[in-house]
Amino acid sequence: MKRRSPAAPLLLPFMTFGIYSIVWYVKTKIEMNARGAGIPTAWLLLVPIADIWCMWRFAVGVEGVSGMSRHAAFWLLLLLGPIGAAVAQSSLNTSAVGGGTQLKAVY
Repeated sequence: MKRRSPAAPLLLPFMTFGIYSIVWYVKTKIEMNARGAGIPTAWLLLVPIADIWCMWRFAVGVEGVSGMSRHAAFWLLLLLGPIGAAVAQSSLNTSAVGGGTQLKAVY
């Protein structure tokens, strides 16, 4: 995983009118999928009900890569938006520093 500043997903969405949130999601999704996360395409974020399922799969990937609880990651991302993304990025940074491991199959 690439180490990113947690301030970026916290502050840049306000400066880019939310576009950076999607960019951050896609970049981290690609890196987690390289480790075997199985997160679906980001286009599902545009579909009203599918976006919740897509966010759940993203939270499962965060759990597999960083060890943060999938429930915590999901609710943080769903309810707090950029704040949740900053917390998730901070958790992903711990796996980037430690080198991380291949994702085990968690569903």
